[in-house]
Amino acid sequence: MEKIGLVTITYNSASVIRDFLESTFSQTFQNFVIYIIDNNSQDETLEILTENTDSRIKLMKNKKNVGVAKANNQGIELALKDNCTQVLIINNDVKFEKQLFNKMLQVQKNNNCSLVVPKMMYFDNPDYIWYAGSTFIKKKGFLPIHKGIKQKDTSQFDGIYPVEYAPTCCLLVKKEVFLDIGMMDEKYFVYFDDTDFLYRVLKDKRHKLFFFSDTKFYHKVGSLTKSIEKEKKREYRGDFFIKQNTKNHIYFLKKIGGIYAYLFIILLFFKNNLGFILNPNLRKNFHTWKIINKSYFEGLIM
Repeated sequence: MEKIGLVTITYNSASVIRDFLESTFSQTFQNFVIYIIDNNSQDETLEILTENTDSRIKLMKNKKNVGVAKANNQGIELALKDNCTQVLIINNDVKFEKQLFNKMLQVQKNNNCSLVVPKMMYFDNPDYIWYAGSTFIKKKGFLPIHKGIKQKDTSQFDGIYPVEYAPTCCLLVKKEVFLDIGMMDEKYFVYFDDTDFLYRVLKDKRHKLFFFSDTKFYHKVGSLTKSIEKEKKREYRGDFFIKQNTKNHIYFLKKIGGIYAYLFIILLFFKNNLGFILNPNLRKNFHTWKIINKSYFEGLIM
């Protein structure tokens, strides 16, 4: 019988963790264990978690924030050690229907694939799509762009079909994938860790990833990250997002290798600086410009 090991990372997640646990424990498929890796939360997250006495909750407390990739690896390793046949890497800022786990397992079985991802909607705007599949786009530096993002759902992406990329917001993975492909690259503190992992899966060709639309899954996008900062009624990209996204893209391209990837790295230097001038979501000050360029060179030496 299948046994699912849910791996989720908490970091000041008090505002969302109860909804997540409620969705999880209400599942029709009940043979699971939840591996919660806490990255040194400073709010009430741990107090809330200790309220729940279900023996299927396995909590690991990190003494510092070790980042997303390493924390996911900690949870995955625990799941594999406990003989879980499946690992579900999942955010805790999500809500989902009672049949989700059963549906994912059925899609996996029916399509003879190793990885499954559901359609994901905005929690605050549930008629609009956040993710409906994705492919790696070479001309964008191999970035995977979400299909349907911010589009109203009119069944335009309905179905079950193979895709190349899925965010680890909710990704079911057979244990064999980790044995064949390896774990998350811990050089990524956050962002691009899932991009790197799914690109390796794609290039390896032994495992297939399938998307399915027949589900109810809602993501509280941006509720736990500092990717957006508000200032005088305007929204800007936060310093942390700029730093991680910039350097990690460079590192990701270095790992891909080849003439095209290295030429794109050079192109990104000019593209990033042009974006500083033209992108309305970036603050026009020396501090932001410095972060963009410092992070670029940090990526080169990762």
